[in-house]
Amino acid sequence: MAIALTIAGSDSGGGAGIQADLKTFSALGVYGASVLTAITAQNTRAVTRVEGVSPQMIRAQIEAVFDDLNIGAVKIGMLGTAAATRAVAEALEGRRLPLVLDPVMIAKSGDRLIEDDAIAALRELLMPRATVLTPNLPEAARLLGRTVAGDTTEAEAQGRTLAALGSKWVLMKGGHAEGETCTDLLVGPETRTFTAPRIRTKNSHGTGCSLSSAIAAGLALGRPVPEAVERAHQWLQGAIAAADSLRVGSGHGPVHHFHEWWTA
Repeated sequence: MAIALTIAGSDSGGGAGIQADLKTFSALGVYGASVLTAITAQNTRAVTRVEGVSPQMIRAQIEAVFDDLNIGAVKIGMLGTAAATRAVAEALEGRRLPLVLDPVMIAKSGDRLIEDDAIAALRELLMPRATVLTPNLPEAARLLGRTVAGDTTEAEAQGRTLAALGSKWVLMKGGHAEGETCTDLLVGPETRTFTAPRIRTKNSHGTGCSLSSAIAAGLALGRPVPEAVERAHQWLQGAIAAADSLRVGSGHGPVHHFHEWWTA
């Protein structure tokens, strides 16, 4: 049984974070294990409170999982603080397996999910270990201290700069760009472009979490990075297209993780 581990925050509304990651793993045929880094009180409209899990507890969770489960890939999402980032980096030291790093910074509601010193720790401690880094355009700009890329040429250049910081591959997600076509750029040993028609929906909560965990699922199944990204991209487009059928909450609702299995 392929097993993937998600290290991320909890979303009490169920649309993003740990909850979205575990749904994604299951939808794609992978067993999911989890390590909580933070607990958020949130729904489809807002994040009302965030409490971090202690660094000691984060390390203990990771050690417990690896002591018993044969982990095939790791996805890292919301960390929030520099202390949490260091705890994850220390607990993963010496563990050589595919790692997907999603630099979560802002919730869909616009609420901030990371401290400034945690961004520096992310760059120093985890980006050099990442098999795939998956920033959206604003996250990439913040990691580099630049303005948001205005076109695909600039996005590719920023992706290459991020890759130079250590990540083997960088997936520049184009969901925040304008236009009728959404373009994701995979930059690394080769460059791949993944395009899809832009789907007009407010129900896109958890897209970043779900895409990165879908990539981790593919890596846990033994797929090479370009193939894992292609399958994840195709699956997520279906999840977004089916999102409106769920009718969950009154704000930014979740995508339909199980659209390939059942319809609402």
